[in-house]
Amino acid sequence: MSSGQGFLATTASIAASAMLARSLFYDFIPEDVRNSMLSQIKIFQNLLSREFSMVIHDKEGLTTNNVYQASMTYLSSLVSSHSTQCVQVKQFDDDKSLVISLDVGQTFIDVFEGIQFKWCLHCSKNNVTTKGSDENFSYMVSNSYSLELSCKKEHKDKALDVYLPWIMNWWNNTKDQNTILKLFLNSYDTWNSVNLHHPATFDTIAMDQELKQTIIDDLSKFIKCKDYYRSIGKTWKRGYLLYGPPGTGKSSLVAAIANFLNFNIYDLDLAQVQGNLHLKELLIQMTNKSVIVIEDIDCSIPIKNRDSNDSYNYRPKVTLSGLLNFVDGLWSSCSEQRIIIFTTNYKEQLDSALLRHGRMDMHIYMGYCSPSMFRNLVFNYHHIEHHSLFEQIEALIKELEITPATVSEHLLRSDDVDVALQGLLKFLQLSKQEALDKEKEKENKDDENKKDEEKKDEKNKMKNDKTDPDTDDDI
Repeated sequence: MSSGQGFLATTASIAASAMLARSLFYDFIPEDVRNSMLSQIKIFQNLLSREFSMVIHDKEGLTTNNVYQASMTYLSSLVSSHSTQCVQVKQFDDDKSLVISLDVGQTFIDVFEGIQFKWCLHCSKNNVTTKGSDENFSYMVSNSYSLELSCKKEHKDKALDVYLPWIMNWWNNTKDQNTILKLFLNSYDTWNSVNLHHPATFDTIAMDQELKQTIIDDLSKFIKCKDYYRSIGKTWKRGYLLYGPPGTGKSSLVAAIANFLNFNIYDLDLAQVQGNLHLKELLIQMTNKSVIVIEDIDCSIPIKNRDSNDSYNYRPKVTLSGLLNFVDGLWSSCSEQRIIIFTTNYKEQLDSALLRHGRMDMHIYMGYCSPSMFRNLVFNYHHIEHHSLFEQIEALIKELEITPATVSEHLLRSDDVDVALQGLLKFLQLSKQEALDKEKEKENKDDENKKDEEKKDEKNKMKNDKTDPDTDDDI
């Protein structure tokens, strides 16, 4: 009993002494001296330690760290079959099975060529301050992640020269296999993604066949011309302007381009961008092999033709100069193999600086439905190439301004092709009659206006004749 009491007394005395020493250390030793002493102690501890550690951050500045992405993918492929205390589990619509990955704070031991490598995932929270257009500040918390890789010191070279390069090679060989395309949406200065499910392809979209083939050939040439672009000193990118009336398939063409190239889509909403600086930050975060699209650019923010006389009370956060630099300035060279697409219903309202070649290399008019586009739509929806009603429908389509979206809507109304085509024919006939009635009404109105003008002129002439003085009376 006495020995136990003596042990407790000794322990309490040591603890009290340690607390007193700590208090004296922080109260009487200057901060710069303390920091220097602690740094030396840490160096000494590292010299005594037999463990080597390296930290892999998810980002370096604004750029995504590929080593982090590769390591997380690699660990996710292993943790499901190993004993780990806690894992992160998720599943999306396109996943055939559960997706299991390493959770924050958990460690994982991987054995490579007989050497143990320990991984641990860390998360830190950062307060981000943003300034709104009304001069108010908003605060939000962003998470930054890092992986810590540890091994014995004698295996340091093995980790850096063999293990990590092997993981990078494994990632590069597997990341393009069964890849699910992503649709990215911007929020402030970051991107959020969802799986891209759009089924549009060049086989299904309704377009003039010659124009469709021109786009396919241009895209095919573009993805093979890395060395050519570098030899002429140009950034490896291509710009497309899609313009035309609403409902002519501009968004479907964007999806078809992405599916053809197997590129992710970054849907940039300029109204959500806080300014030109945030626009550059978003640009840097975009990956290679991507389609950047700004839909309805004439409506997103007031970026119109500088020759226009229109005045604006609203000052946009993103300026025309900032957008031009985004498209082909120095910042646009931060990554390669990009397609930049603008869509608009009113090309004439855009500034010519946005439209020149080198920014928008191809101007693609998405027009009203033609007979060939109609036949393409019928084949897509009902899998037929000939029908007795085709000639009547095509004759009406030539006379009317009907969008492919309108034709598609009527073809979808019935699984029976006869019923669907009959319904489309009646709609077109009614549309033609309405157009004729409007034209006749306009002609009648023009005739009435003309008669009113003639009557008005005649009354004015009679009035002038009455008021003019007689020449003989003046004499």
